[in-house]
Amino acid sequence: MEQYEPDRLTPPQAAAMRRSLRSGRAALTRRSLLRASASGALAAGGLGALSGCGIPAAGQTRGGTSAQDHSAREKTVNFSNWTEYIDVDDGGKHHPTLDTFRRRTGITVNYTEDINDNSEFFGKIKPQLAAGQDTGRDIIVLTDWLAARLIRLGWVQKLDPSNLPHAYTNLSAQFRNPDWDPGRAYSYPWQGISTVIAYNKKALDGIEVKSVSDLLDNPRLKGRVGFLSEMRDSVGMTLLDMGKDPARFSDDDFDAAIARLQKAVDKGQIRRFTGNDYTSDLTKGDLAACVAWAGDVVQLKSDSPDVDFVIPDSGYMTSTDNMCVPNKARHKTNAERLMDFYYEPEQAAALAAYINYVTPVDGVKPYLAKIDKDAADNPLIVPDKAMQAKSHAFRSLSQKEETAYEEKFAKLTGA
Repeated sequence: MEQYEPDRLTPPQAAAMRRSLRSGRAALTRRSLLRASASGALAAGGLGALSGCGIPAAGQTRGGTSAQDHSAREKTVNFSNWTEYIDVDDGGKHHPTLDTFRRRTGITVNYTEDINDNSEFFGKIKPQLAAGQDTGRDIIVLTDWLAARLIRLGWVQKLDPSNLPHAYTNLSAQFRNPDWDPGRAYSYPWQGISTVIAYNKKALDGIEVKSVSDLLDNPRLKGRVGFLSEMRDSVGMTLLDMGKDPARFSDDDFDAAIARLQKAVDKGQIRRFTGNDYTSDLTKGDLAACVAWAGDVVQLKSDSPDVDFVIPDSGYMTSTDNMCVPNKARHKTNAERLMDFYYEPEQAAALAAYINYVTPVDGVKPYLAKIDKDAADNPLIVPDKAMQAKSHAFRSLSQKEETAYEEKFAKLTGA
């Protein structure tokens, strides 16, 4: 089991957090994910702060610590999620899928949108987790790197497959075996987040863009190319273009990807590294093409006929937000039933139609087509098998790697 580290935030980790909070995933709004940079942000508001609170490291083994399950007597489940990340009725007061779950099961969901940032949220629950106490939550939704960390610390519970028949059957193959939770023993994805290449057709004026190499090497795009300020996205896409697997790369591979990006920076090919503020530049044509988040592209395409996207032949990066049951949760069985409910294709379709992110559930398309045919036909929401096969995840990093890689990326971006 990984032990809690009392290390203070290193300069490169602090830079990564500032990038994320200023313009990265942590700065995004509706249908553009609110995310913090990986363990750098975690160290700032999470594990690193434990020592300052006088809280000892958790003593649990991998798999977490259960408590007496009150699900049978207490027909409730406490669900903490990100803001604007679930379906809402026209009145803005009810969540139709949660209402359906309550009517069917008799279980009331206390739904709270109290996650705005991974590290900030972790700061709320770390005292209880470290002390082996109930957080008051039965389901929490964490981005993959933080979910991985909690699993290694033993702060989330192993799930009972008997309560998750739909999840086990319908989970898309591309999300089944992350290196941090093989076989999904401790987590199930809420939604997927894809990184692709977006472009403005008018600004390109006939220039062909099909790959990261086109972004980095075509002199006709000089000064009109954007990359993301999130290290895993920009470096991951570059690694793929170089024929390297982001799930298995070496230090030398990482350095080579940084060098390739640095060359493009030095010659003025890359205009800047951005968070989702690239959206206005892309729409206006100041950026002809850029590395982009698919959730943004879905919205941009609906608003601008000039914006479109391409999936490189080399592949694209995917991450996930994941449902977990924290230690000592009072209603673990009810939580698992709610998780499983969202893996019924009809319910997953209702969710996808509203939030427009990558659904992790197979069999959604015919149900989604009844609600929104355009969404059902959009591979950024329902990836077909060919697109799924091109999906890649960035491997888990050790604390040492995280520090070294963020330092090099910060130097590259000037953060």
